[in-house]
Amino acid sequence: MKKIAVFTAITLLLPVLLAGCGSSVIKEENKVETVSEELLTVGFSQLGAESDWRNTNTVSMQEALSKENGFNLVYKNGQQKQANQITAVRMFIQQGVDYIVLAPATETGWDIVLAEARDANIPVILVDRRVDVSDKGLYSCWVGSDFELESKKVTAWLKAFSDRRNISPENIHIVNIQGSIGSTAQIGRTRGLANAAREYGWDLLTEASGDFTENKGREVMAALLKGHDNINVVYCENDNMAIGAIDAIESAGRKVGPNILNGDIMVVSFDGVNEQSLDYCREGKISCIAECNPLHGPRVRALIEALQAGETPEKFNYVDERIFSSLDIVDNISVDGITYDVEEP
Repeated sequence: MKKIAVFTAITLLLPVLLAGCGSSVIKEENKVETVSEELLTVGFSQLGAESDWRNTNTVSMQEALSKENGFNLVYKNGQQKQANQITAVRMFIQQGVDYIVLAPATETGWDIVLAEARDANIPVILVDRRVDVSDKGLYSCWVGSDFELESKKVTAWLKAFSDRRNISPENIHIVNIQGSIGSTAQIGRTRGLANAAREYGWDLLTEASGDFTENKGREVMAALLKGHDNINVVYCENDNMAIGAIDAIESAGRKVGPNILNGDIMVVSFDGVNEQSLDYCREGKISCIAECNPLHGPRVRALIEALQAGETPEKFNYVDERIFSSLDIVDNISVDGITYDVEEP
């Protein structure tokens, strides 16, 4: 594939402090620099920096695809806008990179630009979220989480918890603070809850998007409390929204916790990266967290190395993930015939 010697990109410093990852900051977007012909050049279009999970994912990619490991990584932050990502992918194509790594903001709207990458003979690897395209050959492979399985774990935990506390289904009143609408994580986690509510007879009061951010989670939760006086379970589709929701609940004079028959509001969540959310889980403010593993960098590096060697990797590559709770009432859960131990956060 065509190599390039000079890259020009907008410099944007993102000094975001992270928890639970090997590096403390996201490296800035690429400046003009000379690139060795011996390095594989990878263009990475990250959808944004909306959460601790996303920032940890970015650092994992930057560390795995470093010059020391034989790569020149051209990183672009899409700032949650698909249009920015499409522009970045086209820039990568014009520069003649060897590989494109894409964490898409939403699932739809990628057919044209991915066809352009294929026409340029540049393999595309998807990370975290998927794309809904008519031709699956437009990308080489995908690595990430099974978001609906994560949801099945949380809902299985809630079912086991309610059974052991003798809480009848009609007494479980849930609101769902969703992630960015149309993203793979939102689709899978929303579908999993909706299916469980129908199966178990829970009262799913409403759904509202918090865009995976703490501020929006706080705003949405405050509105939900005003609109519904019987909420006792809040299903947050990531930890940052859960932190915002907990702040809103406590600001309204309500108590967060598992004693939902006596006035508590239970919060369950996803990710397990943010240290504050893990502390909340240890304290019982978050009753259950399904892990979403953000460390995709080493897996992407392995996929690129396999493609370089002429191999054909699996199309879909799932990461292993756990489930956390500090409540000792549920030791394990069963989902689709597989038993998962509930671990201490």
